[in-house]
Amino acid sequence: MKTFDYTIKDELGIHARPAGLLVKAAKAYASEVNLTKGEKTVNCTKLMALMGLGVKCGDVVTISVNGDDEIAATEGMKTFFEANL
Repeated sequence: MKTFDYTIKDELGIHARPAGLLVKAAKAYASEVNLTKGEKTVNCTKLMALMGLGVKCGDVVTISVNGDDEIAATEGMKTFFEANL
């Protein structure tokens, strides 16, 4: 399993548009991609669960990737977060 922390820079946090893009990006990999904020962890392929976390600008989230392509998926997710969130 690979993990990394990311501080959300989007001033609106994870709202509908970036959440939809995140779901699409996570589904591109065979690995399971999860996002943790505080005590709650959700699968990044679940749009409503992501939006339900209420992630705001400045929040630190942990992304964990587990599966066959976890190295590529981790790099892809890092790139996605830096470009979109």
